[in-house]
Amino acid sequence: MKAVLIHEYGTNDVVQIQEIDRPEPQSGEVLIKVRAAGVNPVDWKIRNGAGQRLGMTLPIPMGGELVGTIEKIGDGVDGFKEGEAIFGMVHTGAFAEYAVAMAADMVRTPSNLDFVQAAALPLAGSTAWQAIFDVAGLAASQRLLITNSSGSVGSLAIQFAKAKGAHVTAVASARNEEFVRSLGADEFIDYTSGLFEQAAKDMDVVFDTVGGEIFQRAFQTLKKGGFMVTVVAFPENEAERYGVSVTRSFTLPSARNLTEIKNLVEAGKVKPHVDTVLPFAEIKQALALSEGGRARGKIVLAVAQ
Repeated sequence: MKAVLIHEYGTNDVVQIQEIDRPEPQSGEVLIKVRAAGVNPVDWKIRNGAGQRLGMTLPIPMGGELVGTIEKIGDGVDGFKEGEAIFGMVHTGAFAEYAVAMAADMVRTPSNLDFVQAAALPLAGSTAWQAIFDVAGLAASQRLLITNSSGSVGSLAIQFAKAKGAHVTAVASARNEEFVRSLGADEFIDYTSGLFEQAAKDMDVVFDTVGGEIFQRAFQTLKKGGFMVTVVAFPENEAERYGVSVTRSFTLPSARNLTEIKNLVEAGKVKPHVDTVLPFAEIKQALALSEGGRARGKIVLAVAQ
């Protein structure tokens, strides 16, 4: 089968599509014929060298989320059958014609989405859900600010928060205003036209997906006792100065989260947005688009029909 691997760290020059042996599912695993795979910033960050910091061993099969059909079922797996469409997160190896995954981390795909649409959900959806609900504890009627509301994670966070009855302030560039408002954002701030921290105050929760200076400035939007959750920065002592709390959220595979997301999708309350679909052979272009940071929603690799 064909798979995307890196044998060293670097730019897209190190990314290779190779012929490798098709894996066999072990106990608790399923073999998936991959139909589509989501492309995420973590993919090019691993390529750039984060894989070494994460303790990964070269060569590294790339890709962390997929949608496909069950080709083969390993021992000890109940509740699934061959041919079913499933989706979820994997440690590595999603950018391939076949991949193995822990069955306990997989969920049947939403009935109203195709493979490409469903590929926008596992990692981005789990990241948003775990950050704003499991970590920050966002509740109905609370005020949430999202620092990058137009990307794959932020665009889902808007919809999740609105489905739970929260008030959402979306921060993005002017070109994305119509898009984020269409997702349900109550208020919009164009970060290119002024200081967003002067336009937004008294937030209960801030969800940061940008880091750096934006992360630092976002503290000013929180009320006393508010909560900042970030998926990119590494907080130190910033929160004490503002009388708030801050935590880094690390995304983990969760069938429970995916099931909750699936239910919202099937109820018509959440719709993933796919920015660009590229064929498997154009993985380098997909990574470059992701690294450019301009995608509105998700970049997806179409692997097989």
